[in-house]
Amino acid sequence: MIRETLFSLGSLYRDELRVTGYRFGSGEKAACIVGAMRGNEVQQMFVASQLVHALRLLEEQGGLMPGKEILVIPSVNHFSMNIGKRFWALDNTDINRMFPGYDQGETTQRIAAKLFEQVSGYALGMQFASFYMPGNFLPHVKMMDLGYQSPDLGRAFGLPYVLLRHPRPYDSTTLNYNWQVWETQAFSIYSTATDEIDERSARESVEAVLRFLSARGVLVPGLFGPGEPSRIVTESDLIPVHAAVSGVYRRFFHPGDRIREGQVLCEILHPLEGEVVARVASPVNGRVFFAHHSPLVSERSVVYKIITGE
Repeated sequence: MIRETLFSLGSLYRDELRVTGYRFGSGEKAACIVGAMRGNEVQQMFVASQLVHALRLLEEQGGLMPGKEILVIPSVNHFSMNIGKRFWALDNTDINRMFPGYDQGETTQRIAAKLFEQVSGYALGMQFASFYMPGNFLPHVKMMDLGYQSPDLGRAFGLPYVLLRHPRPYDSTTLNYNWQVWETQAFSIYSTATDEIDERSARESVEAVLRFLSARGVLVPGLFGPGEPSRIVTESDLIPVHAAVSGVYRRFFHPGDRIREGQVLCEILHPLEGEVVARVASPVNGRVFFAHHSPLVSERSVVYKIITGE
């Protein structure tokens, strides 16, 4: 394992931002894994750190294929993480909406440009990602449908679901999208949590990446089992359930729970008077894929996403 500072960025009032990478093996650029790019992605940083630990042990035991290099970058935006902000602390912009970056632009554009320079050219790219809404997911792999790769590739992770997403205009500035444009097969991996550590789903994510790398010939084949059979789903298979009103949120179901049409999924309480002002029922039979988890909820916010056909 080689630990190195991939790039740094000066600051007027704080120490430099130094982005650290961990290289395993040598030779062709086989795989790159990126962890936290946002300041609340504690779980994503933790998963990447556990992957570094696992790869170090595998390298010592001869588990890497000769002539292959793996790069892991556990954290990019520790400035914001240090003060508990999701986006860049000074201007509230999102690094993962700035790719491929611009080295003469605003701070987050320059960070994206420096990062993309480091992660380009790898055959495989994986990002431990988070959702823009607060909540918990079933572990899954998300792939952008740009026509560059087959969704069946995602099955090699051995996670329960592979989510195929048709890109929207704002996706064109994400790392996943730009990786694919520059001919890297890209995958976003979602574990259960974001701003808190869930060790069980962290282990599942690490095992999924190692299983995938073994299946793709980057690690020695046969070190890991096949994992779970994966179902490929699209966003049309996910039924959103909205909060009818704003208030204090009390949820009754969690990701993975099976539910029936008409079953009450959550209650919303008046924030000042304490009475239940709304009960939100499931419109379909299925399985909970996403569940909102913040104590407060706004009117029309998505509180659940339900997979149909389960």
